[in-house]
Amino acid sequence: MTSDEWSVELASVKSPEALGLLREYFVDVADRYFLLHDGRRATPEEIETALVDSPSHDLAPPTGVFLLGWHEGELAGCAGLRLQDNRTVELTRVFVRPAFRGTGGGRALLAAVDQTARNLGATRIILDTRLDLTEARTLYTRTGYQEIPAYKQDKYAEIWYSKPLV
Repeated sequence: MTSDEWSVELASVKSPEALGLLREYFVDVADRYFLLHDGRRATPEEIETALVDSPSHDLAPPTGVFLLGWHEGELAGCAGLRLQDNRTVELTRVFVRPAFRGTGGGRALLAAVDQTARNLGATRIILDTRLDLTEARTLYTRTGYQEIPAYKQDKYAEIWYSKPLV
């Protein structure tokens, strides 16, 4: 998918670009969590533990896909889809680098996610997130996601959303 400033494409979750963005994603969400709860940033050890405890290797066929977003040719964001069943995919690892926030990247990524999910045969996207990730929650609700009951238990999942694909 391409817009004037953003392009989004399928990529290998094992590519150097993907691995770098996933590390940045974990630093971003971990720092926000620890700043909120402990008044400090995540340690390098905590980031390494998070990368091991929450692997992304399943965001590759046949269990999922990974998307990279580019803003004016610069790597700027990512999103992953994990297959749940033959009609449902789970959205995960949505991230826009701080320097590119406010440029339409979140919407570009989610538009590409919708099309990719449809191409996979999905009729519904689900996701979980934390309450303190207010920008993400706003993006989700503005793009058609609605709050649903919990569909899984996770230490960091505090709110769950679903979106039908029509």
